[in-house]
Amino acid sequence: FKVIFRWWKISLRSEFRDARPGEIKESHEDFLDDSSLHIQIAIVFGAKVLKHVLNLCRGNYDFLERLPVPLLLYIISFLELEDIARLSQVSHRFKMICNSNTLWESIVENLCDTITPEMRELAQEMGWKQFFFTNRLRLQLQLRRRRQKHAEKEKLTE
Repeated sequence: FKVIFRWWKISLRSEFRDARPGEIKESHEDFLDDSSLHIQIAIVFGAKVLKHVLNLCRGNYDFLERLPVPLLLYIISFLELEDIARLSQVSHRFKMICNSNTLWESIVENLCDTITPEMRELAQEMGWKQFFFTNRLRLQLQLRRRRQKHAEKEKLTE
């Protein structure tokens, strides 16, 4: 495998109109030792891209981090709760995914036999994760309060 670095001169000057693109091809080992090329890449593309390329050349590639969010959500929805809690501590990205309403909505839907429209509304208000971890008695109390508020509003509009 090789690292290929290409560049083009963009100029209004006539002497550069026929200029061909420049190119450097280096093996991974040579690239890892070429600090001047590292500096050029960091200047042009930024430190994050340089770090990514260096990691690729060293064989450090995290495929899990690169998976699309919908696929990660699907996979994570099959994990045990303890494993989801541990995964949420791996990185900022996994923390966001493991605490997302989308994931917890999927978990609740997989574990509950029926979710009434009223329950769905409450879960969207309070957040699906909070809904999941709220015990049944407290949920019943909150649903009863919601019904009373709706009944009071209906009486006022009559």
